[in-house]
Amino acid sequence: MRPVTGFVQHYDWGDTTFIPELLGVEPDGRPWAELWLGTHPSGPATFADGHPLSDETGELPYLLKVLSAARPLSLQTHPDRARAEAGFREGRYPDPNPKPELLCALTPFEALCGVRPVDATLALLDELAIDEMASSIEHDGPGAALTALYRGHLDPLPVIDACATSDRPEARWVVHLDTMYPGQPSVAATLLLNLVRLEPGEAIHLGAGNLHAYLSGSGLELMGASDNVVRGGLTTKPVDVDELLAIVDPTPLEQPVMSRSESYVLDGVGVALRRIDVGAEHVSAGHELAVDLAGGVYYLAPGDDLRARSTTYVVTTAISR
Repeated sequence: MRPVTGFVQHYDWGDTTFIPELLGVEPDGRPWAELWLGTHPSGPATFADGHPLSDETGELPYLLKVLSAARPLSLQTHPDRARAEAGFREGRYPDPNPKPELLCALTPFEALCGVRPVDATLALLDELAIDEMASSIEHDGPGAALTALYRGHLDPLPVIDACATSDRPEARWVVHLDTMYPGQPSVAATLLLNLVRLEPGEAIHLGAGNLHAYLSGSGLELMGASDNVVRGGLTTKPVDVDELLAIVDPTPLEQPVMSRSESYVLDGVGVALRRIDVGAEHVSAGHELAVDLAGGVYYLAPGDDLRARSTTYVVTTAISR
């Protein structure tokens, strides 16, 4: 078992203390948004001697991140494999791979995840007296309402204004997001999505077409090693409304939070995120990465033995070669 140095991303939405404290370093006032653990060329992990992790593992098909958000990330989704391959050939995507994601909370974590069931959305809109959006959903479904917002057929401003006097968490987030991105269709679109609050150890899985946004908190994010992101707002970065509407999955997601488990599988990549409880022993079956929440990040070669330290919560992700 060897210590690994991850690649830190200081994006402006990041928290200033969580990742430094995890690594046992003094916070420096900068946002520490993500710690990348993998072989991605934009941020490869290394060993203490400076050699890249890939010297031992080869190119990994996944990327593990410690993510810590002090403010919301962009509203986004990702293509499936067929769309990614076609888009890569046409120059619309940077690589031909899908980008499934799994987020396991390390602190209380809030996120928007997939389209909310229609009955629940209609009840919310009725409470907020947002009649035009409700009518669009009743007649044509939530996908049509999303399209109407982005195409200018449904004015987002009355939707946003209707949230101003409500204490519903969904409405409070709309009001907060509107202070950051005033009048954006994406702000109103968040009312169509599941608002979830994860407790530590709970997880969400974000498959192709799942429209989502991380709002606040810290977690471990396991994903396919792809850069294919399609943004639809809540950001100053470029958005691609046409592509987003082409690939978004408007099918209501009944249960956005995964059943609590000691092991979460990332669909389509063949890897899992596993919790090792205090005092338990784990023997590596392949080239694995481990994050010890008491402090430390490690590479485990096949056959390496790990015993979770007292008062620690260890998360591993592994792939056999």
